[in-house]
Amino acid sequence: WSSDVCSSDLDPMSTRIVQIIHPEYGRRVAIVNEDELHLLSAYRTAYHFAMAAIEMGAPLRDLLSTDLSGIVLDYNEVHALKSGWRFLPAFDHPTELSKCHVSGVGNGHTGTKAGRPVAPSWFYKGNGAHLRAHGEPLTIPPYAIGGAEEIEVAGVWVISPQGRPVPVGLTPGNEFCDPATEAADPRMRSHGKLRTCSIGPELVLDGDFRGLHGAVRIERTGKRLWNRDVTTGEQLTQFSLAELEGFLFRYDAFRVPGDTHVLYLGASVCSYNEGVRLEHGDEIVIEWDGLGRPLRNVIS
Repeated sequence: WSSDVCSSDLDPMSTRIVQIIHPEYGRRVAIVNEDELHLLSAYRTAYHFAMAAIEMGAPLRDLLSTDLSGIVLDYNEVHALKSGWRFLPAFDHPTELSKCHVSGVGNGHTGTKAGRPVAPSWFYKGNGAHLRAHGEPLTIPPYAIGGAEEIEVAGVWVISPQGRPVPVGLTPGNEFCDPATEAADPRMRSHGKLRTCSIGPELVLDGDFRGLHGAVRIERTGKRLWNRDVTTGEQLTQFSLAELEGFLFRYDAFRVPGDTHVLYLGASVCSYNEGVRLEHGDEIVIEWDGLGRPLRNVIS
């Protein structure tokens, strides 16, 4: 990090954090304050901060705001990947990838609860080994028919020592998948979902899943190929965040103490449905108002 960056007063209402890593200094958690990243001191992972807050019975936001190290990074430089720091997924299980469960739901954006299914369709994305961060590639495996972005918001939970799911926050997400496989045979939908996917760069603590406006674009050789504006949230989706949480965590297997969960909350647009076919080297950029800086990934 740069020792010539001076610390400034931190916005007391700031509730956005990132996880970053450096080849010399290791991984760190930082609070976002406009163009600055304020590194935290006590723990090196968002997971350990969340578990400590549960143990202390204190809001995670309060724990973070009292743990500033005094080291400040230039967020513009870090986000542009022009420093030695690189992003990690906005939340993960830092020691056991298999204890981070990544899944999603088909949460239709119909604008009404009428005619909805009894429960949301649920699918498995993989574990922490499948999660990618801002600036990391998303991979189309050799056995896939294709690949496509899905701009979504993802919810993050950690399971307390007592087996209680504790919400941590919301983060931008790219629920990268293979709709061509499903189109060829609807029975293969679950196979098309087992893919790398991304979240971040920021995690918004106590985020609100209502009235979220965002945008997604695909760039090819530096030029915009396709873009759409997007709106999501409980005013549009068939199921609320609380309902999705209830459906997911009614299963004992998803309430194992110490586990973490990343749940993609539903998409409404996809470039594949408009005839776009991603190629190696294409870049996908996703951003949501109120959820921090854009999430960018290249297709490999």
